[in-house]
Amino acid sequence: MATHNYKVFSCFNRKFKITEPGPPPDVERAFSEFTGGATSMSADQLCRFLTEQQGELDCTPSDSEQIISQSLEQDGVNSDGGLSLHQFFHFLFQHDFNSPLKSQVHHDMNAPLSHYFIYTGHNSYLTGNQLSSDCSDVPIIKALQRGVRVIELDIWPNSTEDDIDVVHGRTLTTPVTLSQCLKSIKEYAFVKSHYPVIITLEDHLTPDLQAKVAGMATQIFGELLYYPQTDSLTEFPTPESLKGRILISTKPPKEYLESKQCNDKELTDEGSSSPDALETDVRDDEDLNADDENSHQQSAPEYRHLITIHAGKPKGDIQDELKAVGQVRRLSLSEQALEKASDCYGADIVRFTQKNILRVYPKGTRVTSSNYKPHIGWMYGAQMVAFNMQGHGKSLRFMQGMFRANGGCGYVKKPEFLVEKGPHDEVFDPKRTLPVKKTLTVRYYFESQTHFDSYSPPDFYVKVCVVGVPADMAKKKTRVISNNWFPVWDEEFDFPLTVPELALLRIEVREHDKHEKDDFGGQTCLPVSELKSGFRSVPLYDEKGEKLKSVKLLMRFQFR
Repeated sequence: MATHNYKVFSCFNRKFKITEPGPPPDVERAFSEFTGGATSMSADQLCRFLTEQQGELDCTPSDSEQIISQSLEQDGVNSDGGLSLHQFFHFLFQHDFNSPLKSQVHHDMNAPLSHYFIYTGHNSYLTGNQLSSDCSDVPIIKALQRGVRVIELDIWPNSTEDDIDVVHGRTLTTPVTLSQCLKSIKEYAFVKSHYPVIITLEDHLTPDLQAKVAGMATQIFGELLYYPQTDSLTEFPTPESLKGRILISTKPPKEYLESKQCNDKELTDEGSSSPDALETDVRDDEDLNADDENSHQQSAPEYRHLITIHAGKPKGDIQDELKAVGQVRRLSLSEQALEKASDCYGADIVRFTQKNILRVYPKGTRVTSSNYKPHIGWMYGAQMVAFNMQGHGKSLRFMQGMFRANGGCGYVKKPEFLVEKGPHDEVFDPKRTLPVKKTLTVRYYFESQTHFDSYSPPDFYVKVCVVGVPADMAKKKTRVISNNWFPVWDEEFDFPLTVPELALLRIEVREHDKHEKDDFGGQTCLPVSELKSGFRSVPLYDEKGEKLKSVKLLMRFQFR
């Protein structure tokens, strides 16, 4: 049995003068151990610390010399000597040298697309709620800048039916042109990650407008647009082979159904609903375009030719759909449909996602653009867990935490137990309680800048939770330490983990308020399986997921 031990240190720097606390005992002990009790740490000693304590096996004495030079320069010290204890303590806060996660892509990227969790957006063009917000390319740009790899567009005829709009159909949302969205996708597709961008289209077009979409995509994307030479893929291509390419995923659709013929009772738009429909689950737009042989004949051939990932929805018994063989495809299920199917056919879902792609989307009553718990999809191997990126809350923080893995490239290799079968065709069962693989032990200290009242020392406490498979879910919190800018809780929490590969660690700092709701101080979420050993500088984020300036925790991770 392995053990994770990590400790969190922190200090709040304010506009007025505050005496900074000294290094915590753990830092002092590490400094003394690697300096042999001396008052400064040499380049060779720092190199040994980085390799033995931090696990940075590629570190060289030359690297250590450069680190010491930069650290002394930042402190305004002109010296050829080593680091003092105080300078060593400050060095540990430097995120560039002591990040908790690898900044480079390090997963095997040569497996089929179905072997990866993919950072996926839902209704990517909406700026706010699902009913009345503006449609724009701005949220698409923001999503791509954050590393989202799957962009969803709902495409409809414009008011004169001679061009294409992106709009949430049969709602009060205002449209944006498809051409503007595609141009922005081309410009920002690879600013964060070089791995492929997948555009999922919810299509409500006539064949002549489908042909126009094909021409538009071909002209705007040019050689960036990838499409297969065959209509029947038996295995998806790899992310590595698709670097720098843009793919299209949609259903070969049937003839456009005039939206004027649809009344409120027929509203089936994914994620949309009217006030009268809020009590019922609203289905996906794909329900409008059932995938049948007639649709193949009615759609524009040049449009169908551009589809790399063919999409579909269950037309009958879900178990039959999950067991279907032949060409690989994408299947879409609402969060509710997935939870219901997993109760009866969990093993079939896992087997399906080993070759095919499963997309999960929010139920239609989430009109405020809220989100669901992403693990309901991940633990069954669902690759595209589609989220409203313009929303906020704990669920989106979990999503952001998962995709900090693998260098933040938007593709995270699924654990082997989700892509392999046993000798008797058995597959992973997330609801089965397994033996504990690792125990995560946490000890807390705290330091940061903050927006709290400058003249009233805060009453801080820390909430920590692990999310993952049901057996690993746990919540803890420290005691409140009153009137102290530099609280040291010195509390340990143990988290036994049965499936650490799917576990996320969420940390939230709050300030206790006796009279009102406790104030938010910062948060972060990290994939447990990616944590690097040793002392690590971990930035905190605001409630919307934006990094807070100069606000970070110094954490210690130990793996045994």
